Amino acid sequence: MEPNRKKIIKELKANPNGFTVSELSKKLKLSRQTIANSFAFLEGAEKVKIRQAGMAKIYFWDEGKEKKEVKK
Repeated sequence: MEPNRKKIIKELKANPNGFTVSELSKKLKLSRQTIANSFAFLEGAEKVKIRQAGMAKIYFWDEGKEKKEVKK
């Protein structure tokens, strides 16, 4: 797994309030495109939940998916 994606996952797991692309971009000092690409990958892998807030999407780590995988 690429290092930037590891940082993004770590931050998502640590913050139950979630992040927008812009918020996480500022926090990690990574480009918005890098964050958006990682979120798209994680969304496709069903590792994140998304809540629409106006024009923004807020991304949350999906704890439920992680727990189900551990039980298997």
